[in-house]
Amino acid sequence: MTGQVAIVTGAGSGIGRAVTLGLLARGGRVALAGRREDALRATLADADADADAAGAAGAAGAAGAAGAGDLTERALVIPTDVTDVAAVGALFAGVAGRWGRIDLLFNNAGRFGAGAPFDELDVEDWRSVVDTNLTGCFLCAREAFRAMKAQSPQGGRIINNGSVSAHAPRPQAAAYTATKHAITGLTKAIALEGRPFGIACGQIDIGNAVTELSAGIGRGILQADGSTRAEPMMDVSHAADAVLHMAGLPLEANVLFMTVMATSMPLVGRG
Repeated sequence: MTGQVAIVTGAGSGIGRAVTLGLLARGGRVALAGRREDALRATLADADADADAAGAAGAAGAAGAAGAGDLTERALVIPTDVTDVAAVGALFAGVAGRWGRIDLLFNNAGRFGAGAPFDELDVEDWRSVVDTNLTGCFLCAREAFRAMKAQSPQGGRIINNGSVSAHAPRPQAAAYTATKHAITGLTKAIALEGRPFGIACGQIDIGNAVTELSAGIGRGILQADGSTRAEPMMDVSHAADAVLHMAGLPLEANVLFMTVMATSMPLVGRG
């Protein structure tokens, strides 16, 4: 991944932060996008600390050779609201202007929304979740597709963050579930239309990684039988490693769909 140019949305926390750190550690050039600049800069501070530690340990290879100072050339913080067409356009224009191309988009920004019974779901909350999880994903993928189609050499990779909710719903999560099912269709459409241009598109469906978004699941969450119980969780690094595997493939190969989940979470079968 050394020298490859990546954009990570939702880079200020959770899976986005973990993937950003992994890409930078492997020598990539990464644009960190998200609504909160302070959170993005906290991710960059973590990358600086990791690079310092690797340098002190004398780590070999691209990750070890890249010191903290090198990150000023390989990391770009661009606060972005993915629901804003102009902001998304400015994000991609800024990255192309800085580094001349875009090799990877990790389409990760998302929100769960307020949990509510279906008949009590507020239409504004529905729209907010759809705007972020689906329209935001579309806007970023569209800009990435345009750039990858036009650049030379042509091509690149788009990885959409789905969810195990793209397979099975949780109670009182209709908006989130609907958007994640829709991401599956969007992924297939991009993969199909990207073929002539060397653009690979895949989807990572993640279940119960420990992040700010999912913290409540480990403490107790509503189940399909009406009970509330804590679910098994996994470290976020396992989700990041799966994304990095997908990102590291040559463009002649693509992981169209991957599910990585806490082994004992109640997803398969009857729970």
